[in-house]
Amino acid sequence: MAEQLLIFIISLIANLFSALSGGGAGLIQLPALIFLGLPFSLALATHKVATIALGIGATARHLKENRIERDFALVMLISGVPGVILGASFILQVPDRLAEVALGLLTMGLGIYSFFSPNLGQTYQLKNRHHKGYFIGGLVLFVIGILNGSLTSGTGLFATLWLIRWFGFDYKLAVAYTLIFVGLFWNASGAVTLGMLGDIHWLWIPALLLGSFIGGYLGAHLSIVKGNKVIKRSFEIVTFLIGLKLISG
Repeated sequence: MAEQLLIFIISLIANLFSALSGGGAGLIQLPALIFLGLPFSLALATHKVATIALGIGATARHLKENRIERDFALVMLISGVPGVILGASFILQVPDRLAEVALGLLTMGLGIYSFFSPNLGQTYQLKNRHHKGYFIGGLVLFVIGILNGSLTSGTGLFATLWLIRWFGFDYKLAVAYTLIFVGLFWNASGAVTLGMLGDIHWLWIPALLLGSFIGGYLGAHLSIVKGNKVIKRSFEIVTFLIGLKLISG
């Protein structure tokens, strides 16, 4: 019972911050699962299953705002899901420390870029909503999907910043799309793929799912209530911490 309570608390905290900043649940949750005794591949698959509940909890809150566009939702799904499946298919066979360090530097770069761009994501501006714009945007989302399926921490943050930079979303709307489509649909695709290729530690799943769902809902609520400035600062802090974690190993 004490172990289940600890897992629930870890999941709750990790997913609350993830839902507030637009990604990064793996910063706390995945290392914690490894520290508690799971080997990397088993911890990764178990973590992916648990993050589905983050998407469900955040979706339950964000859908109340009714700001989701169906055509753009399709772009997120068609572009990202194949990339996630592709990435998840290779990660259990190809561990790559160099890729983790490179991803860490890139993730820190996202936070630094956001920090030195004070007006970034503070207002909603319609951009690149034409065939060429959707194609380039979808191609980058496909690459982010590969990272999401193959690496463990912070790839949702990439999607959040790309939606802001390329399509002109504000932070609040970008986080909503990331949590719904990356948190729910992309992570579900990755979980199914990893579950088919490896094992899942089902004993811990109920506590992880409950913590992920509640944390996702509460984090999404805070992001809606607090607004773009608070989300932007949360994004910058989480990207910096994830970058340090990936670099340090």
